[in-house]
Amino acid sequence: MASDTDTGTAEPPAGGEEPGSTRLNGPWWRRGALAWLFPARRRTPAAPDERPSAPVRGQRRERRFSPLTRRILLMNMLPIAFLAGGVVFLGDYEDTLIDAELEALTLQGEVLAAGLGESAVRGSETTINRLDRELANQLMVRLAAPIGVRARLFAETGETVGDTRFLGDRARRIVVESLPPPDAGVSRGWFTRLNDEIDRQLRVARSDGDYTEVADAVAPDYPWVEQALRGYNTRTVRRAPDGSLILSAAIPVQRYKQVLGALMLQRDDRDIAARIRLVRIDVVRISAVALAATVLLSLFLASTIARPITRLARAADRVRLARDSKPTIGPLGTRDDEIGDLAEALRSMTDALWMRMNAIESFAADVAHELKNPLTSLRSAAEIAVRIDDPEKRATLMAIVLDDVDRLNRLITDISDSSRLDAELMRGELAAVDVGALLRSVVEAYNATAAAASGVRVELHPLGGQPFLVPGHEGRYGQVLRNVVDNAISFSPPGTTIAVGVMRERDRVVVTVDDQGPGIPDANLEAIFRRFYSERPAAERFGRHSGLGLSICRQIVEAYGGTIVAANRKTADGAIQGARFSIALPAAGR
Repeated sequence: MASDTDTGTAEPPAGGEEPGSTRLNGPWWRRGALAWLFPARRRTPAAPDERPSAPVRGQRRERRFSPLTRRILLMNMLPIAFLAGGVVFLGDYEDTLIDAELEALTLQGEVLAAGLGESAVRGSETTINRLDRELANQLMVRLAAPIGVRARLFAETGETVGDTRFLGDRARRIVVESLPPPDAGVSRGWFTRLNDEIDRQLRVARSDGDYTEVADAVAPDYPWVEQALRGYNTRTVRRAPDGSLILSAAIPVQRYKQVLGALMLQRDDRDIAARIRLVRIDVVRISAVALAATVLLSLFLASTIARPITRLARAADRVRLARDSKPTIGPLGTRDDEIGDLAEALRSMTDALWMRMNAIESFAADVAHELKNPLTSLRSAAEIAVRIDDPEKRATLMAIVLDDVDRLNRLITDISDSSRLDAELMRGELAAVDVGALLRSVVEAYNATAAAASGVRVELHPLGGQPFLVPGHEGRYGQVLRNVVDNAISFSPPGTTIAVGVMRERDRVVVTVDDQGPGIPDANLEAIFRRFYSERPAAERFGRHSGLGLSICRQIVEAYGGTIVAANRKTADGAIQGARFSIALPAAGR
């Protein structure tokens, strides 16, 4: 494990970064604020004269906070953060409110303009119509005050006729404004200040321009009023110096199609801002509740994932570090999910690994024992051959030496074949093998060579026209059949027959090899499949077999998911008629 700090004496480069630091050279997600979410081990170069140290034997280090938990929290919190950030962008909702407010102002202005045109005009059909200033001001004050808007009336010449903002005559100009409470500026919270700042920035895009309050204003000061004097309804949204929006609607005042003036109604956006603020507060509250629930659920989810994985990692460490006793992987409750499958797979892997280690140790001990006997015989024969001068005795000793060398050669060949068998079976791709055709070729070869020489005939029962397909490798199945038939020939008296048959039983293909020999003691029906077990006929020369043939057969058959067993064929009165080896293999395409 790389150290987090340099132990050498080299000076760090300029900027304070160590060589190989991921802060400068790593990918972007390993740098900056995301380093907490995606931690990386910083590797430092070793000194030239520093040799790599041996790995420390022990459990993996404890983490203060699981990186997996951080990432789950991040992934689950991001949508909530996006939802909370959406309070900034309520543009469509605010535009809808502004449009609705402008529509209401226009409608109210049309009603008020119609009233002024009917009630505040002097003249008749035959004389020139003129607005009555006093009557118009009284009417505006009475009609505009209840709806909370500011109304201004402009004459057809463009001068201001009246303004509801000023009470009494124009000279006094008494202005009525609602002042905030004395402590309003102190009690404004961070959310209110943030909301106001957001609105102030967004109002720039929602306004048609700046609004400037002009004393003794005339129609040209407001372009939309000039449009109203030409007979058009106009409306606009302008930004005041304090950042608020001023909503304006200008309506022509007419009498018998004659434009006598223009009425401008104005209202600020305080009500709209208040509604937007309430919506933002609701969204923030919902986001806060959702965020709290998400964090709790994420921590719970992470605990159900990260903790079991950590336990499995520590259990894998125990398996790696175990020396004397078989390690155990504790159960993870009744989890019926992928982590439960992983735990079960690790337990099965541990059992298989420990079984394989025990088998290797046992195999090594058996090999050492089997090799020791011929080596001891070789040494004794060689030592005696050096001391004697009799040519006949020396020739006898040399024959013993050659027999022991042949025995060692057979042992080493069979041991090598057995030791690499598993690896070869796992590497090769399985193919469909026709056992019937393979048996036919094996039987023909034995009848032409080995069986004919010993006076034993091998017969194959009729197979019929159907193929007997099994998954595996043809060469290994041929090795199994030859070993079993060889074993049967060695125990069969001359002049007898070995019957080989094959049949289909449900989803398995069963091969049987029957001989007419003395049979197998009932106590040894299972022992004959052990490594180096050898019980040969009395007439057979010692050392011709290594005792690995049937063991290799079982190893191959079980690797393909099959079974091989031995039994005795008996008559009705219990007499042994010979031995039977049954090989059951899974049929291909089940």
